[in-house]
Amino acid sequence: MTLTRRTILRSALAAPAVLTLPAQAAMTAPEGEQNAGWYRFTLGTFEITVVSDGNLLVPTTTIGTNQPREAVTSFLEDRFLDPATNYSHTNLVLIDTGDAKVLIDVGSGDKFQPTAGRVVANLEAAGIDIGDVTHVALTHAHPDHVWGMMDDFGDEPRFPEAEYSIAAAEFDWWMTEGRVDMVPEMIQGFVVGAQNALRPVAERTTMVKGNDQIVPGVTMIDTPGHTPGHMSVMIESEGQSMMVLGDAITHAYASFEHPDWQFATDFDPDMAVRTRKQLLDRLATDRIAVVGYHLPFPGVGHVLRRGSAYQYVAAPWQWGDG
Repeated sequence: MTLTRRTILRSALAAPAVLTLPAQAAMTAPEGEQNAGWYRFTLGTFEITVVSDGNLLVPTTTIGTNQPREAVTSFLEDRFLDPATNYSHTNLVLIDTGDAKVLIDVGSGDKFQPTAGRVVANLEAAGIDIGDVTHVALTHAHPDHVWGMMDDFGDEPRFPEAEYSIAAAEFDWWMTEGRVDMVPEMIQGFVVGAQNALRPVAERTTMVKGNDQIVPGVTMIDTPGHTPGHMSVMIESEGQSMMVLGDAITHAYASFEHPDWQFATDFDPDMAVRTRKQLLDRLATDRIAVVGYHLPFPGVGHVLRRGSAYQYVAAPWQWGDG
């Protein structure tokens, strides 16, 4: 058959309608197991492994709370996103410096959402023994970042050999006596959960401030607003740099394209906006790579300046030689 313009048009007209993709494809996960939730790459001499703890389902009413609701839903729909439910990934980072293995945050455990709590299985799939983790750096004490602290029985720390680090301001806020009675009822469970996670490792926890090093090449950075003492983590090796954002930047579109939009999950929304704008400017100006806890897995990419706003550019996935 000769492919002419006429035969191409005839074939197109005869093609079944099912070949036409819908405007917004409903792509959902298959039943059962899928691929392992980890991704490994190098930064200088450091080996970085992003390990998934699963995902969270969060109402989109938490996004752009200082904007008209219809503006937010239209923004999400234009980007082929569910206007009602935000499918939020949870990406933990394991830094192997050669001398230390530093895990940033510990995930949700089994007490938050059933779609999360997978970090241990994915660490094992990545060939990482939890007993080999030497340091745990906590960005903040929200459930999806610290509730995985204890083992499934709640008896022992999940990372038994690790030294822990958290901002002094963060630890003090959550652990203040009577804090549970100082907050709205809807987040009292967050306080109880944070205290249950932090108290058992308190004697092994170092209170840090901005620019304190966990180990050489891994530095805590002040990024307050999402919580009182929220911190991000700068990784530097052989002249290369990457920032682990924690929850300073959480949405792959809204946080970048509208950095002035507020989020209901932020402790101090105005401070969070100031922090986000300063952070985005620095990341774009200095061309620092990022890993986002809630960005689409594996959450690795860069920040591109777009006028007064920004764009998240995901790094190309690279297969290893093995």
